[in-house]
Amino acid sequence: MHASLSRVYWLLIAPAVLLMLVFYIYPLVQVLWISVTDPVPGFGNYMELIERPLIHRIWITTLRICVITTSITVLAGYAVAYAMAQVGERQRTWMMFCLLLTFWLSVLIRAFAWVMLLRSQGIVNTGLQELGLIDEPLRLVRNEFGVIVGMVHFMLPLAVLPIYSNMTGIEARLVSAARGLGASPFEAFFNIYLPLSKPGIIAATILVFVFSLGFFITPALLGGGKVVMISEYIQVSFEETLRWGQATMLASTLLFSVLLSLALVARFVDLKKVFGAR
Repeated sequence: MHASLSRVYWLLIAPAVLLMLVFYIYPLVQVLWISVTDPVPGFGNYMELIERPLIHRIWITTLRICVITTSITVLAGYAVAYAMAQVGERQRTWMMFCLLLTFWLSVLIRAFAWVMLLRSQGIVNTGLQELGLIDEPLRLVRNEFGVIVGMVHFMLPLAVLPIYSNMTGIEARLVSAARGLGASPFEAFFNIYLPLSKPGIIAATILVFVFSLGFFITPALLGGGKVVMISEYIQVSFEETLRWGQATMLASTLLFSVLLSLALVARFVDLKKVFGAR
C-alpha cells in the first residue's frame, strides 16, 4: 500500500519536476558552463572578481544600496503591518487593498512615476521651492537617493505581508497580561510583542534583500546610468560589450551570493519555520 502511494505521489509531481529540469535547471547549468568556458576554458572570468576594481566598485555599490533599502523597507513595513494589526476590520480591508493595488501596477510605470516626481521640475522640488525651503532644485534622481526611494517603494509590500501574517498569529492577551502586571506600553511592546514578531521580520528581511540584489528596472531608470548595480552591469555585458563569459560569471556570482545569504541566515534561524513550512 505504501509503495503504491509513493508511486502515485511521484507521478503527480513528475510534470512539475520535468518543467523545473527543462526551464530552470538546464538553463542554470548552461549559465554556469558558459562562465567557465567563454572566451577560453578556465576560471579566468572569476579571477576578475579579484583583479578588476570596476567590478569591486559595482559590487560594493550593490551591497550598500541593498542593505540600506532592506533596512528602510523592513522598518517601514513593520510600522505599516503593526498599524494593520491594530486597526478595525474595515480600515484593515482598505489598507490591504491599497497595499495589493501596488502589485497591479507595472514596475516600469512606478519607476517612471518616481522620475517625474523627483526630477528638477517635479512636484517634490517645485513644492519645496514654493514653501521657501530650498532655493535651487535638489538632485533627487540619477543618484543613489533616487534608486533607494524607488526600490523601497517597490519592496514595501514584500515586507509588509510576511510581517503582518506573523502578527496575526500573536495572541493579544499576552500584551494585555504584561500591561496588567505593571509593564508600560513600551515595555510590553519591546519585551513581548517585538520578540514574537521576529520570524516575520526575518522573513521580510530575506525577501527584500534577495529581491534587491537582482533588481534591474528601477535602478536603471532612477540611477540614470550613474548608479550601476550588478544586474545592470550584467545586461551591459550581455547586450553591449558581448562579454558573455563575464556576464554569466556575474550572474553565477549573484546566485551564489543569494545562496550564501540564505545559508548564513539558516545557521541562526529555522528557515522552514520562518516561511511557514513547519
